[in-house]
Amino acid sequence: MKLMTWNVQWCLGVDGRVDPERIVREARDFADFDVLCLQEVACNFPALEGSAGEDQFARLAAALPGYVTIAGVAVDTAAADGGRRRFGNMILSRLPVHQVARLRLPWPVGPAVRNMPRMLLQATLEAPFGLLRVMTTHLEYYSATQRAAQVEALRAHHAECCTHALAVRLVDASNGPFHSQSETVSALLCGDFNCKTSDAAYARMTAAFDDQGVPAFDDAWKRLHPGIDQPATAGVHDHAQWKESYACDFVFTSSDLRERLRNIAVDARSQASDHQAMMVEID
Repeated sequence: MKLMTWNVQWCLGVDGRVDPERIVREARDFADFDVLCLQEVACNFPALEGSAGEDQFARLAAALPGYVTIAGVAVDTAAADGGRRRFGNMILSRLPVHQVARLRLPWPVGPAVRNMPRMLLQATLEAPFGLLRVMTTHLEYYSATQRAAQVEALRAHHAECCTHALAVRLVDASNGPFHSQSETVSALLCGDFNCKTSDAAYARMTAAFDDQGVPAFDDAWKRLHPGIDQPATAGVHDHAQWKESYACDFVFTSSDLRERLRNIAVDARSQASDHQAMMVEID
């Protein structure tokens, strides 16, 4: 399977144009993806640069017929027109989707800097090799305190999911809301972590768990390219917003998937966002 992750900056390109369909075209040019994970998708936010308030969740879904579309809204507020303003993440999958989870990440008070709610979007997919939990997120940029709390929540969520997968539990076959769902320890976590590889938040993401049954996260780039720095994913083409370019978008995979990793790449070409897309291949 091929998975792509991309912070699309509400589909705003370096040219100042918002174009959700261009995001899909350029993603397809980069890879024939089975799963597409997106961050910074907007709906009804005309105040954002270049936006007319278009429903990007709907337009991105329409551009990928045949894909299951899952929205994960972190910001949901009232709009002057009586509708809702939504901002968050998406997962689009042509692989079967079993269950979906949405987790509000911690948001401790950070009065000294601008900040906003963040969330984790998770879909358990039927990959060619078995069940896989695909998770995507976008952590806080301005507050290191909030970002650290969010990393801890990601780790706790992964540990809890693994505990469910490993437990001997009552099986409910009612087809109601208590129906038992298949669980797995195999996981892929991707997105914009808004930190460098030298930051404490990054080190914590790859730290071992106290419970030996919980597989730790590997940085897929480092696993496949030991000793070689990951190419920059932010500020590569957009030099107005970014004073430097560096890697802050990552793909982490649970350690049980180490032998399945085949390829990982960064799309250095695209200028459809201020971030670059990443693709990982697992078999």
